[in-house]
Amino acid sequence: MSFKVELINFQGSLAFWRKHKRFFPYLLKRLNQEQLPVVAGYLSYVCLMSLVPLLVVMLSVMTAFPLFAELQKTVEEFVYQNFVPAAGDVVQQYLTGFVSNASKMSAIAIIFLFVVAILLISAIDKTLNRIWRVTEKRRTITSLAMYWMVLTLGPVFVGASIALTSYIVSLVSLGDYDLLGITNIFVRSMPLLASIFAFVILYMAVPNKVVPFKYALSGAIFSAILFEVAKKVFALYLTAFPSYQAIYGALATIPILFLWIYLSWLIVLGGAMITVSLQEYNDVEPATEEKES
Repeated sequence: MSFKVELINFQGSLAFWRKHKRFFPYLLKRLNQEQLPVVAGYLSYVCLMSLVPLLVVMLSVMTAFPLFAELQKTVEEFVYQNFVPAAGDVVQQYLTGFVSNASKMSAIAIIFLFVVAILLISAIDKTLNRIWRVTEKRRTITSLAMYWMVLTLGPVFVGASIALTSYIVSLVSLGDYDLLGITNIFVRSMPLLASIFAFVILYMAVPNKVVPFKYALSGAIFSAILFEVAKKVFALYLTAFPSYQAIYGALATIPILFLWIYLSWLIVLGGAMITVSLQEYNDVEPATEEKES
């Protein structure tokens, strides 16, 4: 009886290996086809040029709501501390100054900032749809409505989620004891959980194609973990080897920010490639097995 069980388990493991042994060659093939370093460089340039307009638009939306206006500083600190490693304080000073200067511009200039921010979201949309090989484009009105929702509702959802999380943490902290350090674990895992949630939404909502949750979650977990590791490594590099400060001096923030944006886009696109490769591979592999049999 035990021999039969072991034989069944062995056959199951062998079938699993046969089914998935072609995935990594397929993933490498797709990575080579999409030329991610080139695409990441393009998105990094567009993102760097559109970063200030995007922040102005999003912060302006938040300040329009009294509740989220009070949380604006909390949101900014959360983003800079968890998503901009090492040089976050310097980047925050410069970006805050840029945003405050931009907020003093005329209405026509503010409209121009909206257009630039929408162009950035449009570039991300087109890039991910190209990776998914989507041939059917959205209607222009639908695309503009989606971009507008991202710019207007996105900051509101971010502020609401941070407010809800802070409220839950405060409730747990008011207890007489912290069972097994749950509060500490929850607070430490917040950036990772936030990254996973954001990546899942990105990989499922942006492509004009149905993306199963399990594939999006796989790519999101990969990207979120790699993102956390990249933050630690990048911060360690800037601390241990401050060559950028020695070479560029006061302008060191620009190449540092551009390099981090480039690495971030490589991670985002890498997770997208894992998601789409899993989806395509599981659609193609059953047909391949039928031909072989």
